[in-house]
Amino acid sequence: MRVPRVLFVNQTGVMSGAEYVLANLTVGWREASALLLEGGPLEQVLREQRLKVSVASGAKLGAIRRDQSLFAALPLAARLLRLVGAIISASRGHDVVYANSQKAFLLSALASIAVRRPLVWHLHDIVDGRHFGRMQRRLQIFLANSRASCVIVPSTAAADAFTAAGGRSDLIRTVPNGISLTPAPPLGRRAQGLPEGPLIGVFSRLAPWKGQHVVLEALTKVPHVQCILVGSALFGEDDYSVRLTGMVEQLGLGDRVHFLGQRADVPALMQAVDAVIHPSVDPEPFGLTLLEAMLAGTPVIATDAGASAEILDGGKAGTLVAANDATALADSIRAFFADRQPFLDKVARARDRVKAVYDIVTMRRTVSAIVAKVASP
Repeated sequence: MRVPRVLFVNQTGVMSGAEYVLANLTVGWREASALLLEGGPLEQVLREQRLKVSVASGAKLGAIRRDQSLFAALPLAARLLRLVGAIISASRGHDVVYANSQKAFLLSALASIAVRRPLVWHLHDIVDGRHFGRMQRRLQIFLANSRASCVIVPSTAAADAFTAAGGRSDLIRTVPNGISLTPAPPLGRRAQGLPEGPLIGVFSRLAPWKGQHVVLEALTKVPHVQCILVGSALFGEDDYSVRLTGMVEQLGLGDRVHFLGQRADVPALMQAVDAVIHPSVDPEPFGLTLLEAMLAGTPVIATDAGASAEILDGGKAGTLVAANDATALADSIRAFFADRQPFLDKVARARDRVKAVYDIVTMRRTVSAIVAKVASP
């Protein structure tokens, strides 16, 4: 049976959650190309995996925010039409178009009207009013229902949000994101330049809905605990980064909070901290950092928002606290350092769960089978 030729389309070349999923997914993928609507590190990652990669010039889709009205995109109409044209041109040499981001899907859906190819949307978001404007949601759902062959989602939370917004349930294929099950070699704190003493870590890009500000508020209630914040502002969220540094100064946390920026050694850092905090204030569509922490054998404290409870097996593989509640988070951190054993008892279950459910090899096989079926209905 001939392997279908797949065109992966992604909005950005910046490495964030969806881009890490794409990079993991396409390892060893035969007969595949990628079209990035903006350049960045993802381009080189995919080239190293022997994908044919092209980058659309002058896209700058970051100027269109998710929560904006569609009318805000009108000044960019000519640019967007050029991108649709680029997708149409690239699609002609492929059997399936695989849109890996929200904006990539919208443009690919428009392109599919001119070049009829099966269209897969890998939806990495919670489609609700917290993240998308009303008109954007309506357009997303309309195009999904009318143009997509299937919609791949990573969690029940993402699936439920899609159908609640009006999406067709028969389009949904739930495929949990996966990670490599090869653990990173452990490194001591001194080797990584980390402080001694009680230490927690937060690992995600700096964005208001990711909840780093809640962690800072919680730290004021648990003296002597230090924290590393790993990640940076990626998508026009620099104001939030400035807000966080201002909070650290105002709250007197300057000697306890350490901004490490983007790091390539996240698994090793996770092994070095006492606990990983996942403080999202809005529902998470998934949470790759949860998987990485679970595999690292580090206790996890996460807010009960979106897919976190699903990944942590309802709290059996980690500790869940109320979202956007600094007092509840502080109480859990305080309880951890007072008696770690109840938290450590969940570590083995967490590691077993990652191996059983979230292996990247399983994800690749599942998605490959979906694409093959879409290509040959």
